[in-house]
Amino acid sequence: MTFEDLRPEQIPQHVAIILDGNGRWAKANGKLRSQGHKAGADNVETINDALTEIGAKYLTVYAFSTENWKRAEDEVSYLMSLMKRYLIRNKKDAIARRTRIRVIGDKTRLDPELQELIREVEADTAHLDRFNLTFAINYGGRDEIVRAVRRVALEAKEGRLDPDMIDEALFASYLDTADLPDPDLLIRTSGEERISNFLPWQIAYSELYFAQVYWPDFTVDELKKAILSYAGRERRFGGR
Repeated sequence: MTFEDLRPEQIPQHVAIILDGNGRWAKANGKLRSQGHKAGADNVETINDALTEIGAKYLTVYAFSTENWKRAEDEVSYLMSLMKRYLIRNKKDAIARRTRIRVIGDKTRLDPELQELIREVEADTAHLDRFNLTFAINYGGRDEIVRAVRRVALEAKEGRLDPDMIDEALFASYLDTADLPDPDLLIRTSGEERISNFLPWQIAYSELYFAQVYWPDFTVDELKKAILSYAGRERRFGGR
């Protein structure tokens, strides 16, 4: 089977990607880590455009985890400035491509300027419906679940929620991804084979694909390999 043989129903509608390997790509190519992160940010645009053309509807990327604050201060500062520049530069293009942009994660730790920029971009693209691009910034799956539990507990304590009514669907409505479908396909680049606290609730039934290249080298052809792998699997969801 070739990529051109795929039927529309074989294309994953929601692809989530762990953008791993920017620093190692930079080291392997004799570049600064900041250059690796810049190359990685540019590649998000490439893969976003490719998925739009292929017929997917959602892309969620792991841009900055709750654990990434442990990195060197200058690297964290650069990553934050890179996110700001990305959002500013790409808002106009997103609107032209009818792409809605969301940010998930605990945004309260981000600096006020970035928080305001996120609110602006989300508001200005909220009506767009051709494609959905979501950035996970200061995101951790366990942190997301804990924050959701706190909200549920508070509403139950205040009498606004009957604990007997809590089921999976209701709990999911308290997660950052409440208005997003669960990913069909999770991709991690760089050859690492773990999910690293990324969307643990949402990927319970996702197909996993581990690419052997660093994120800046994850080309459209590599994306097609991942989708071909996905299309060749029989998804059972616990059935026989």
